[in-house]
Amino acid sequence: MSGLTPRLIIVRHGETEWSINGRHTGRTDISLTERGVEQIKSKAPFLVGDGKLIDTVKLNTIFVSPRKRAHDTFHHLTDHLSQVPNHVITELIREWDYGDYEGLTSHEIKAKQPTWSIWKDGCPNGESVEEMTARVDCVIDQVREYHIKWREEGQGTRDVVIIAHGHFNRCLIARWINLPLSEGSKFNVEPAGIAVLSYNHGSLQEPALNALNLNAM
Repeated sequence: MSGLTPRLIIVRHGETEWSINGRHTGRTDISLTERGVEQIKSKAPFLVGDGKLIDTVKLNTIFVSPRKRAHDTFHHLTDHLSQVPNHVITELIREWDYGDYEGLTSHEIKAKQPTWSIWKDGCPNGESVEEMTARVDCVIDQVREYHIKWREEGQGTRDVVIIAHGHFNRCLIARWINLPLSEGSKFNVEPAGIAVLSYNHGSLQEPALNALNLNAM
């Protein structure tokens, strides 16, 4: 499909109580706040549909984290459509497993481990930097398989969407553009924010970041 460049659109779930107060939310299955719901529902008709940012005509599939905050974000984004888009709920795009630091703020963690950084130390009894890198790279490989089939073989449609989490999405951006996972620390991903990943010059060998924090409020 010459002249058409595939995209990966990544969405962070809407606001939660723990995203407000900075608590690390990995396995904990909490709901969106009322404002978090409104962040998604109020913009959904302008973001998702024929000819919109998330163009349902060009949408191949949506990967959704199984955590409630992400799953609810998916439904609030798509409830206005006449047909639910093809989607896959997968643990591969769950949030970083924070292990012993689940539910703690960075201030609380650093009171115990003053030099701690998730980007170099990972999380005790959770996921290491190496484990997170491997998981994110696996997701990228799957997305690029969709893109290769579309661009080079004419199979399926152009875009893939991921609805996931703050740290996961920051890691994904870094790895998509061939940076070390730790470079994810330089990207700010707001609740309900949307990023667009694609390729420069229409080349699948030149992955690029096209946009960041669209729709963030």
